[in-house]
Amino acid sequence: MRYGAPLAVGIVVLGAWQALVTAYRVPAYLVPSPIEVAAALQHDWGLLSRSLGFTLAVTLAALLAATLLGVALAFLFVQSRLVEASLFPYAVLLQVTPIVAIAPLIIIWVRDTRIALVLCATIVALFPIVSNTTLGLRSVDPGLLELFRLYGAGRWQTLLRLRLPSALPYFFAGLRVSAGLSLIGAVVAEFVAGTGGSVSGLAYQILLAGLQLNIPRLFAALFLIAATGIVLSVLTALAARLALRRWHESELAPH
Repeated sequence: MRYGAPLAVGIVVLGAWQALVTAYRVPAYLVPSPIEVAAALQHDWGLLSRSLGFTLAVTLAALLAATLLGVALAFLFVQSRLVEASLFPYAVLLQVTPIVAIAPLIIIWVRDTRIALVLCATIVALFPIVSNTTLGLRSVDPGLLELFRLYGAGRWQTLLRLRLPSALPYFFAGLRVSAGLSLIGAVVAEFVAGTGGSVSGLAYQILLAGLQLNIPRLFAALFLIAATGIVLSVLTALAARLALRRWHESELAPH
């Protein structure tokens, strides 16, 4: 059911799409059929695959940076309420600020285009890691916390042996959200940058295909972005299952 049901829905949607486009003879420059999108994907695979590699590299770099920075900030917040009260509002500020508003400034300030794109995507992906991990580090059983204090456990021992395991489910929930947001941030930053040549991602191919009215290629690039998002979501869910399946109720197999 987990795999068959979504696959069946996808087949039905693609079949209906193909049937409607064929029945109403919709031209490809308006809405291409799935067959035409597949043909464009095959014909332009060399170009699209290079752009996919660039976008994926930016996405993964931003996700790694957001994970490291977010976890470090969460550890810092849980050690001091004063630090959390002082810095957490700025994390919220980054979350609610539209990336399209600050991306042009970042691209102007940072000379290296790739670094600027990674920075923009990191800003978009940071908040779920920070907020979820902080919540997880604070959501510990009070009885266990008192037991650790009773046995004289230090702050770092409590963090590593009690708070960190309790925070893992929250961390992976934030990671799954941030994986998608890092891809969104990378694509939006590419749109703003409008880069071409050797530093062109899928967003640039979408812009170029739109200007050339090559709509099948545009849909093919959109399909690759969507497929990348699905793969990232599946991989983060798999990582959560591998880490939690032996002890946490969210991943335990039902009896």
